[in-house]
Amino acid sequence: MRQIVLDTETTGLETSDGHRIIEIGAIEIINRQVTDRFYHQYLNPERDIDAGAEEVHGISLESLQDKPKFNDVCEEFLDFIRDGELIIHNAAFDVGFLNHELKCVNHKLKDIHEICKVTDTLKEARKMHPGQRNSLDALCKRYEIDNSHRELHGALLDAQILADVFLAMTGGQVSLSLAATTEAQKNNKKSRKQAKKVHDLNVVSASQEEIAEHEKMLQHIAQNNDKQTTIWEAMVESENS
Repeated sequence: MRQIVLDTETTGLETSDGHRIIEIGAIEIINRQVTDRFYHQYLNPERDIDAGAEEVHGISLESLQDKPKFNDVCEEFLDFIRDGELIIHNAAFDVGFLNHELKCVNHKLKDIHEICKVTDTLKEARKMHPGQRNSLDALCKRYEIDNSHRELHGALLDAQILADVFLAMTGGQVSLSLAATTEAQKNNKKSRKQAKKVHDLNVVSASQEEIAEHEKMLQHIAQNNDKQTTIWEAMVESENS
């Protein structure tokens, strides 16, 4: 039994808005053993990335300018997944984007389902744990899988985590191959660096004059409300006690 655990990152949420795939990560499992084979590719989407999406995965458009387009790697990717069972969390999203990419390049293949069986671990988790949270993070906690290195989403990293979750959900867990683990960690570090450039902010401390004005305002509020201390000051005193 050949299974491919797959995840993607995209420029946004809806293919109807012209959003594209910017990262594909896939890990091979044969007979419940993770092999050394995996597929990982960043893609140039030839369009802007939504700010909300970039906050999730930390991948900037600038970092993708020298990456191939989907059409350049399409056949290689299809060869990797062909005749396997795709294991995807919230499969409708990823399969929808993959089919959209095929449509964009006028590929003769119209639907990934034509060459692969698709299993949605989100649907399976909802059957197994009805009424509970079944996000990937929630499943990691439920099955005691360490995902502390997952500061940002990344296709290969999330495929790595999902492989562990899937094996645990279906009766056992094995460790990933060293090659896939190393590649996922390397790309997660890269994503963190990209996100840091976006999120770094200068911390500006209040001056002594501003602090003094703040104290005067608190005293003024207290006097006008017939109180010796304001709620703000009482909270500070409580925290320090």
